[in-house]
Amino acid sequence: MQLNRLALQASQRLFDAAELLRIEQHRIGGACVLDCGIDVPGSVEAGRLLSLVTLSGLGRVEVVPGPPTIAGGPFVQVTTDQPVAGCMASQYAGWEIREGDFFAMGSGPMRAAANREKIFEDIGYAEKPNCAVGVLETGRFPGADVVQSIAAACHVKPVDLVLLLAPTASQAGTLQVVARSVETALHKLYELGFDLDRIESGWGLAPLPPVAPDDLSAIGRTNDAILYGGQVTLWVRGDDASLEAIGPQIPSCSSSDHGQTFAEIFARYEHDFYKIDPHLFSPARIRLVNLDSGQSFSFGDTLPGVLQSSFGD
Repeated sequence: MQLNRLALQASQRLFDAAELLRIEQHRIGGACVLDCGIDVPGSVEAGRLLSLVTLSGLGRVEVVPGPPTIAGGPFVQVTTDQPVAGCMASQYAGWEIREGDFFAMGSGPMRAAANREKIFEDIGYAEKPNCAVGVLETGRFPGADVVQSIAAACHVKPVDLVLLLAPTASQAGTLQVVARSVETALHKLYELGFDLDRIESGWGLAPLPPVAPDDLSAIGRTNDAILYGGQVTLWVRGDDASLEAIGPQIPSCSSSDHGQTFAEIFARYEHDFYKIDPHLFSPARIRLVNLDSGQSFSFGDTLPGVLQSSFGD
């Protein structure tokens, strides 16, 4: 499986329909850079396709109706039969990119090319591709120096680097963050020491919040969408006892910080992410379906009231 090649194929749909998707291509430091919402409006469809790139094309992302008792408006639905490769080796935003005054959260399979994170050793995956593809959550364009640094880390030439950019406070940026419901569940299980090889498939659903007026507010709304409205089903193998034991630790309600909007929690910790209880970052509700025993187990629940406060509905 070559994740960067798959992501490049998935990104082609964005390049081919750039005008219709209200996005724009640039060359920076030799790299191909696609603006999905910084100096252009972007679109819902651009966000859906961007989400597929973060997954290296290993799944489906759809905008669908959702339960109005949880939140009004559309929901983002994700399905994958390659959850570890698609979510952990690709979609997880595990690369903090800092160069001078530039900052972005990096996701996509360029992470597997750089192989800088311990998670790749743990899941036994990395690659040496001919090209690298990444998604940057940022409101600024990277300079040539940033491009050079990313390319070097990925062991490719800048001309063989493809970067797709979107601020959180944009249609595309908001959607691609909310499309991480399954990924947040897998990452929580990874942090809890669960054997991810037991997970065969994943499905997730989370409400798509209104696009916020600024990135800080957008970070709050997109987090709340998953923390208080996200529902995930994972199909797994193995014994039931371990699922019953770990299940209560998975949903966001396992955290002492659960129950307030993310903006309120963030303000309480003086805007320091690292002071927030890491157990908060997971979907509201998780369902584990054991393919070996035929049993299923559900944990957690949604909090529509918090979503209403966050979204302003």
